[in-house]
Amino acid sequence: MEDNIRENIVMVSFFKKLRSDWKRYLIVFTVSTVIAILLIMPIPRYYKCELSLAPEMDNADNGGKLSSIASTFGVDLGDAASANALQPSLYPDLMESNVFVKSLLRIPVMTKDQRVKTTYYDYLQHYQKLSPYDKIFGWLEKKVNSKDSVVNSTDSINPFMLSKAQDEIFSKIKKSIKCDIDIKTGLITISVEDQDPLISAVIADSVRAKLQDFISNYKTTKARNDVKYYAKLVAEAKAKYEKARQKYAAFSDANQDVVLQELQSQRDEMENDMQLKFNAYSALITQLQNAQAKVQEHTPSFTIVQSASVPVKPAGPKRMAFVFIVVFISLLVTFVVCNFSLLFGGVKADS
Repeated sequence: MEDNIRENIVMVSFFKKLRSDWKRYLIVFTVSTVIAILLIMPIPRYYKCELSLAPEMDNADNGGKLSSIASTFGVDLGDAASANALQPSLYPDLMESNVFVKSLLRIPVMTKDQRVKTTYYDYLQHYQKLSPYDKIFGWLEKKVNSKDSVVNSTDSINPFMLSKAQDEIFSKIKKSIKCDIDIKTGLITISVEDQDPLISAVIADSVRAKLQDFISNYKTTKARNDVKYYAKLVAEAKAKYEKARQKYAAFSDANQDVVLQELQSQRDEMENDMQLKFNAYSALITQLQNAQAKVQEHTPSFTIVQSASVPVKPAGPKRMAFVFIVVFISLLVTFVVCNFSLLFGGVKADS
């Protein structure tokens, strides 16, 4: 009974306190709202483009069964079951390499309003909108550290040894590009964030194309090397066969009416040598054709599940959510401060 009375007293005290402090809450609400708006409004908006593609799965029975069993337990074997060193789980690491990032710098881009038409590198270097906070931090950094200049030519950029300014641009690209792999389905999702919606879509599609090219080149490296090797052997075998054929033809023309056994034996030897070289040449052509067929066989195919499209609405910053969180925290802190004695000091009954 006493507990119920005490709870009622606490509730009544809270309501009285709220009624007496309503002006304070109104002031805190107004000030926190204005401050939150002033903090979030100068931050430039960005757009996000997402696309997804599915590479062809390994057709090997054992590898497919093993991967299927492992995926039910949340384990991704990737291409480990098929003796392929480039597993899908490594694609995000690949896209964060400096070599891959450098391949994106020369992509031609154009803003949605068509006012800027340049390369991706030049766009990031000269046409990025900065918030006042970034400008202040950049000014302080220049005062503290001497910042080296950024070269305009992407050809002179060495991914192995970047300057500080170049490393900042590379880091910005790495943060804006994300790659996620679904371990169960193998679905590859690529997302790109940028201040311009059209550029985000262009870069996302370019990243997809370059990733496909890299995977295709990797999987067909051995087959393409075999094609070059057999093409060289075919050229050498053809030259040897042509030389033997011309030698045999010249000897036969010069000794048409000769009936000597020795000359006939020489002609037979030349004919046999020519035939052997032709057989070797013919066999190498067959191997070359098989190697060329393997290049096509090992070239992976990709199904674009969701293609890149220009986003309509900005992805961030979430201005309304930011204002709501700031106002909520301000009111919560104000409530705790105003009712500290009631919350932590016990309840005193009114006389």
